[in-house]
Amino acid sequence: MKDRDNFYKKLKNQLDDTTSFPSDYLYKFIVSTEGNKVALVKDIFKDKGATITTKKSKTEKYNSISVVIHIENSNQVISYYKQAEKIEGIISL
Repeated sequence: MKDRDNFYKKLKNQLDDTTSFPSDYLYKFIVSTEGNKVALVKDIFKDKGATITTKKSKTEKYNSISVVIHIENSNQVISYYKQAEKIEGIISL
């Protein structure tokens, strides 16, 4: 858990240094096509004005999900990542 905390602390510092908020932010995730994982990701951003695109891998075992959303600050960016990491097997890029 300490590693996750350090990761998010470092990410927050990088975001604050390189991004002027508010701005649009691009999230990229990879999830298995099994189950309802795409729907779970979409639910995180539901009713938030996000543009979500999905694409299946060539083998159709995975879905790539891109989410563009207007973000107010670095804490909000991290909040969405923390919600997404609760989805089993998700990979955040």
